[in-house]
Parts: sequence; C-alpha cells; structure tokens
Amino acid sequence: MNNRHQKIGFFDRTERFFQKLIPSRQLLIKTNGKTHFVNLKSSTQVGFLVITFSIIAWSIISIAIVAMDSLGAGNFREQALRDKENYQSRLMSLAEERDFQINLSKQAQIKFDEALSHISFLQEAIMEGEIQRKELSAALTLLKNKLNTSRIEEKIAKNNLDQLKQVANSEAPENNSPSFLRSMETGKETLLAKVLSETAEQRDFLEDEAFSARLRVKNIEREMKLIEQRNEQIFRLIEEALSVSVGPLDKMFRSAGVNPESVIKTIRQGYRGYGGHNLSFTDGDGETAFAIYDKNLERASRILKNLDELNLYRIAIEKYPFYHPIQTASRFTSGYGPRWGRMHNGTDFAAPHGTPIRSTADGVVTYVGWQSAYGRLIKIKHDFGIETRYAHLSKFRVKKGQRVSRGQHIGDMGNTGRSTGTHLHYEIRIGGKPINPMKYIKAAQNVF
Repeated sequence: MNNRHQKIGFFDRTERFFQKLIPSRQLLIKTNGKTHFVNLKSSTQVGFLVITFSIIAWSIISIAIVAMDSLGAGNFREQALRDKENYQSRLMSLAEERDFQINLSKQAQIKFDEALSHISFLQEAIMEGEIQRKELSAALTLLKNKLNTSRIEEKIAKNNLDQLKQVANSEAPENNSPSFLRSMETGKETLLAKVLSETAEQRDFLEDEAFSARLRVKNIEREMKLIEQRNEQIFRLIEEALSVSVGPLDKMFRSAGVNPESVIKTIRQGYRGYGGHNLSFTDGDGETAFAIYDKNLERASRILKNLDELNLYRIAIEKYPFYHPIQTASRFTSGYGPRWGRMHNGTDFAAPHGTPIRSTADGVVTYVGWQSAYGRLIKIKHDFGIETRYAHLSKFRVKKGQRVSRGQHIGDMGNTGRSTGTHLHYEIRIGGKPINPMKYIKAAQNVF
C-alpha cells in the first residue's frame, strides 16, 4: 500500500509540474454539425512535444548524414575521375614514349642494315686491295729478278768483251805469211767492231731496263704503301662497326635470359644454309693466297669471323620474339601475372579496332580459329621450342600451316572471347610454359 501511494504521489507531482509549465487545454472539434470537446492534459502535450522534437531531430540528423555522404561520394567521384584522367594521360605519354622508342629502333635498324651493306662493300675492297697487293708483289719480285739477271748478263758481256780485246791484242804466230796476217788482222778488227757494237747496244739496253725497273720498283713500293694505308683504314672502320653492332645484340639476348653463345653455336651447326658473309683467303689448292701478308691475313680472318658471328646474330634475332606485335600507337593495359584471382599468362595492349597484329618472329602457324576465352586465336611455332599466341582478334590474315616472317601482318585487333574491350592478348611460351613477354620486348626496345 505504501508503495502504491508513493507511485500515485510521484505521478501527481509530475502532473502538477507539467501543468505549471504547460496548462491543460481543451480542443473543440466540429464534425457533421456536432461539437466534441477533447481535453489535452499537460502530460499528453509534453508527449506530443517530445515526439515532435524527436522527429525533427531525427530528420535533421538524417539529412545531415545523407548530405555528408553525398558530399563524400561527390569528392570520391571527382577524385576517381581525376585519377582516371591522370592514368589515361600517363598511358598516352607512355604510348608516345613507346612510339618514339619504336621510331628510334627503326632508325637504328636502318643504320644497322646500312652498316652491313657498308661492311660488305669494305670486304670487297679488302679483297681487291689484297689482290692488287699480290699482283704488285709478284710484279716487284719479277722486276727484281729481271734486274738481277740483267746485271749478270751485263757482267758476262763485259767479260766477253775483255776476252775479245785480249785476243785482238795478242801477237800473231811467226810462221804465218804476211797475207794471212793481214787477213787475220782484218777479221779480228771486223769481229771486234761487231762484238763491241753489240756489247755496247746490249749494255745500253740493260742500263735502260735497269733504270726503268728501278722506277717501276719505286712506283710499286709507293702504291703498296698507299694500299697498306687504305687497308688499315678499312680494317679500322670494319672493326669499329662490328664492335658497335655485336655488343648491343649480345646484351639484348642476355637481358631476355638467353645465352647468346649457346644460340650462336646452335645456329652455326644447323643454319649454315642461310648464307651471309663467308669469304676465305685461300686459293684453290687450299694454300693461303696471301701468306706473305701474315699480319693483314690474320686481321682479315678475325674480321671475317666476327662478320660471320654478326650474321648468326641476325638469323637468331629473326627466330626469337623480340619484335613488338603492334607497330602503331598502343597502350599497355595489363601485364603478366595473377589477376582477379587467376593467372594472366600474357600481356595486353589496347589500340583501335582493326589495328594490324604482326608476327614477332619467323615461324609456322599451328592454329587459326576460335578457342573459348581467347576468342579468335592464332598460334605460331618458332624455333628453340618457342610458341607465341595472339588472342581476341577480329580477323585472320594467315592460315594453318603457313610459314610467316618476322613483322608479317597475321591478323587484326578485336574484342572476341572473354574480353572487356578491344585489345590484343599476347603470350610467349617456351617448352609449353608461359613466360613474361615483356622480357623480350624490353630487351629489344633499345636495339631496334
């Protein structure tokens, strides 16, 4: 009972407190001509006020939260748009840089081809120079031998002349008759005059021959010196060109993880039929044709060895996928490695629809058709266990079994298969295992 009275007393006191703040009111409501009176206690009014203020407060807080979320979302979208613009700008700048590097590579390739042509020309010049040297040396030896022979003949003629003079001046036998003595004297004088005249003529001829021979020897020695200087210049130019050409190629192979010595050895064993520089300084019987020029012969042989190596590098380059599959402006969009919870076995490049796709090395087409997620797909088998794949194409330009060359147009870029936009999916597989294609592309970007 006491607790009940205490509760009633508390409510009464609360009611009286609210009546002082908010007095009770009567509402007059008319409906259908009838009048109704509604008494609003102070507590009821307080309840309505609390509910009203709660609704207003909740509305204000909700509006504020929504406004803040909208503002934050707007900032996020703006930031995303800015990031997207920056990303696209970066991609374009990288594409321009790549195009610039490609142009530089093409110019370097042109210079490289010009250097090879110049080297071939210089090789022919060396051969001509060595042939001239051989001919001049043989002529010089012949002239020296002829000069020595002339001197010997001149000496013999002088000895014969002295002997004849001795015979002419010798006393005749006492038992000969005067007529015989006169005839002998006359015969001696005639013979002596004839011999003296012939000896004088021969001596003059030999002196002229010797003089001409000495002049020819001097001219030949001068020509040989000029040829030696020219050959030295040619040798130096070829050696410099080889040093500039072979070094970057060796670095390119090593950057791609390929042992150049092993590649060159393999190609030397199996690809001799491809031609190239194959000069030899030997004559038909296998003997050295220019053995008297051992120094130049050794140098020329070393140059020819380096030229042969350079030619083998050229063959290897055509058989390894160093060539970029897209030679026009493109964007790198996705790299090799895990992507979206699965392995991405290639590299993606984006460009306009129909952009020409090119073979990155010499090879044989092994597949042309549709293959699930790849869409329209081309597979090319290359030497050394290498295979390249070109996916999401819109059109084929080759057939299965067709042999293709490095840089040949094989298809057009498209958006077939599991693709979110026009691009090329490019793969390199060695022994059936995929590798990162950028290893080869980056290795070659400063060479071609």
